[in-house]
Amino acid sequence: METPDKANEPADEALTGIAAQDWAQASADPQYRAAVVDLLGALAYGELAAFERLAEDAKLAPTLDDKAELAKMATAEFQHFQRLRDRLTAIDVEPTGAMQPFAAALDEFHRQTAPSDWLEGLVKAYVGDSIASDFYREVAARLDSDTRALVLTVLDDTGHAIFAVEKVRAAIEAEPRVGGRLALWARRLMGEALSQAQRVVAERDSLSTMLVGGVADGFDLAEVGKMFSRITEAHTKRMAALGLAA
Repeated sequence: METPDKANEPADEALTGIAAQDWAQASADPQYRAAVVDLLGALAYGELAAFERLAEDAKLAPTLDDKAELAKMATAEFQHFQRLRDRLTAIDVEPTGAMQPFAAALDEFHRQTAPSDWLEGLVKAYVGDSIASDFYREVAARLDSDTRALVLTVLDDTGHAIFAVEKVRAAIEAEPRVGGRLALWARRLMGEALSQAQRVVAERDSLSTMLVGGVADGFDLAEVGKMFSRITEAHTKRMAALGLAA
């Protein structure tokens, strides 16, 4: 996952409402608590799935060094999963139960976007995971201080961003026609990732209510549109970093 853009993180002096509270204060609102449990459950399953996928992608690696690099990234993703699982346990939530509602949708996303080779796997990890990270970072700005710090920590880059960019750009330089195929693949990932995020939110009342301002300091409908515009803009920049047309 890509390194967070610090400019998108709220400055302490600008925090208001839920964002200015800690978990003990904010969780007194049962609707807010339910939304955070859903958010942490979705993130936890996402990190577990990322671990599984990176471990599987390592089998496609062309060299032992590449295989080792992916194994290191997979380990980092599993450590993120453990932090989320431990947090859920600490707030008296059974982790498996919190993750279960999101398993089918995330599994279907990964089934529909299974890479056919090593390069497609790298693009998926860089582009697909980063879209999800951008979305969660937008939401994190409106969370209580304790939950926000945890979410931003588990969205930290595992090293995949630089690694993927270097490998993909080198492959395109060696064989330029590869770029067209990967550009089409990245566009498909963008569409599938946004659709999957929208499905997950739509199916969970607490998350959708949080997003449109019914819980905490959520987005209004106009801000939701701006949020997806920012996510799309960030995707375009990542495509350029890879040497691909958005």
